[in-house]
Amino acid sequence: MKMSPLFLLILGVSRVYSDSHSLRYYVTGVSGTGSGLPEYSEVGYVDDQQITYYNSDSRLCRPVAPWMDKEEPEYWEGETQTGKRDEAVSKHNVRTLMSRFNQTGGFHSIQVMYGCELRDDGSTAGYDQYGYDGRDFLYLDTQRGVYIPIIHEAQITAQRSNSPDVREGERQKNYLEKICIGWLKKYIDYGRDDLERRVRPEVRVTGRWSGEVTKLHCWVYGFHPRAVDVKWMKNEQDEVLLDKAKQILPNPDGTYQTRVTVEVPTGEEERYSCHVDHSSLEGTLSVKWEPKSGLSLVVIIGAVIGCLVVLIAVIAEVLIYKIISEKKFGFKTTSKNKFGFKTTSTSYTSSDSSNKPLKA
Repeated sequence: MKMSPLFLLILGVSRVYSDSHSLRYYVTGVSGTGSGLPEYSEVGYVDDQQITYYNSDSRLCRPVAPWMDKEEPEYWEGETQTGKRDEAVSKHNVRTLMSRFNQTGGFHSIQVMYGCELRDDGSTAGYDQYGYDGRDFLYLDTQRGVYIPIIHEAQITAQRSNSPDVREGERQKNYLEKICIGWLKKYIDYGRDDLERRVRPEVRVTGRWSGEVTKLHCWVYGFHPRAVDVKWMKNEQDEVLLDKAKQILPNPDGTYQTRVTVEVPTGEEERYSCHVDHSSLEGTLSVKWEPKSGLSLVVIIGAVIGCLVVLIAVIAEVLIYKIISEKKFGFKTTSKNKFGFKTTSTSYTSSDSSNKPLKA
């Protein structure tokens, strides 16, 4: 399902703090059934660890991270009731927005992302954003506590939410600054050993030549936590803009990996370096492309050519022996031996009838 640009912007921010944490909730509501997705789902995350899950199929809020089992049964009952309430609101919102967009059927979706951050310097931040059918819809201005419409169809929602008798933006601002931060601190205490585990990344740079362009790959793997900043620099000072956003993928052992690729003019590879910033590092790690990596293809080609020369020499020797044998002894080589030929006698009779294969 397509995500709005505003969502991708927040997800793509690579602020690497050594002791920063975030609590985020991702909510998705879709129109009708048949899409293979629940009509409503809500997933909670602390940093990169999923902690809760609720959907309209099970209608139960369940723990995901093992350390969330520290919460009492009353907590999960309360979260389940909240999930059921939000599910009803989401279904109503989907129908309402379909009407505003003059849509009578088809697959449509509402996406919500809200949460808070507690940074290593003690400062906090919050966000509450809405998307519809993969487009930005409206967001909360956390400084003023008002919702800002992004498209025309969102103006009615923003006006109602900001009206004096509702003031939904002010209530959400208070939740993000106080209540959300309070829960985040509690969850951090539950999972501190896992959340604050630091594993230094391994970095390797490889190159692949293709005519006038060389593709340089920066492989960063085996790191934890998930937040990492990887970029290519030219001459150690000019950042190279990339066409594609990096994907951070999980490893089976709980660490993460990513690859960032850049295309550079062939012959200028050594001017480029991969810079990695991660909370496990004391400073930025800079790794350059090493020429020996670029020579690997030449070495392989040379080895193949050498093998071909030896093989041709062996075949030539066998053919010469065949010609001499036919002229001198009067037999033809027609059956396979260890070089790929078989020998059968014709008019010549030898005292040794075992017909042993030729030795190299």
